[in-house]
Amino acid sequence: MSSLDTMKRISRFVSKYFVLWVVIAVVISFLSPESFVWIGDYVSLLLGVVMLGMGLTLTTKDFKRILERPRDVLLGAAAQWLIMPTAAYTLVVVLSLPAEIGIGLILLGAAPGGTASNVYTYLGKGDVALSVTITSVTTLAAPLVMPAWVILFAGEQIQVTFAEMFQEIVLIVVIPVVLGFTLRRVLDRRAPTAAKAGLTIFPAVSVIAIVAIVAAVVGANVENILTASAVVLVAVLLHNMIGLSAGYGTGYVFGMADDRSRACSFEVGMQNSALAVAIAAAFFSPLASLVPALAVVLHQLTGPVLATYFASQDDEPIDESAEPTQSISD
Repeated sequence: MSSLDTMKRISRFVSKYFVLWVVIAVVISFLSPESFVWIGDYVSLLLGVVMLGMGLTLTTKDFKRILERPRDVLLGAAAQWLIMPTAAYTLVVVLSLPAEIGIGLILLGAAPGGTASNVYTYLGKGDVALSVTITSVTTLAAPLVMPAWVILFAGEQIQVTFAEMFQEIVLIVVIPVVLGFTLRRVLDRRAPTAAKAGLTIFPAVSVIAIVAIVAAVVGANVENILTASAVVLVAVLLHNMIGLSAGYGTGYVFGMADDRSRACSFEVGMQNSALAVAIAAAFFSPLASLVPALAVVLHQLTGPVLATYFASQDDEPIDESAEPTQSISD
């Protein structure tokens, strides 16, 4: 067995049990929070590494798909941009959430799609190409869309400006994605073996980075978590359910094929919660990071359940050779 095959097996093992590593990290950070609090200073850097990995998975074909199917891409992206922020704000008002918790939920709703949506679209026999393209579009638009919604819905409660959030998101999202995409193109041409190795390793690196981010947030919020009411968990779960349902409904209403509706379901319902954690940590109190940190865990539970349901509706088995290279970097 080659070293590349060994790395691939290790990476698949790490990615497959992502939720387990998160749970273990949460338990340990509860028992020994001081062991993880220091990681909080590196949340943005860790997310930058995750986004670099996302960039490595992108090819020019992904962007060409925007021209090939602009209607479905724009519908999916628009649904994500409109439904999730407004659903978050509605839940904040209806559930009378505390200010910092509310900001965390709004940040989550305004975040772009997470790359975990690509994986679950594949597992649910959805249109993976559409899923990848929508994720790319919403991610690259995040520096404009995300601050706009946060300022609109929480402007009176925050001191941060649009320009400050725009700059931070560009630094930790757009630049790493562009660097990863550029590096992939160079490696594909000059060192294809190195490109394969990078694609093999980065899913595991992304998982480790996100687990570290969650552990840091939990460690900094042990007291807040212990005193938080069940309504916080309900808010995160309801937000996710609204997105998954409305995403599929958007595809259905606009006459998309079922596999594309499934892709929209995951794209709308599963945000890049790690990005929301990073922005909350950079500009707000640790308590604001709690909601997106909970979403990191919940999304990895609801995603597989829905994917399994979708897959059960079809008779054809999943083609393992077509598995997407995206890591589960929610």
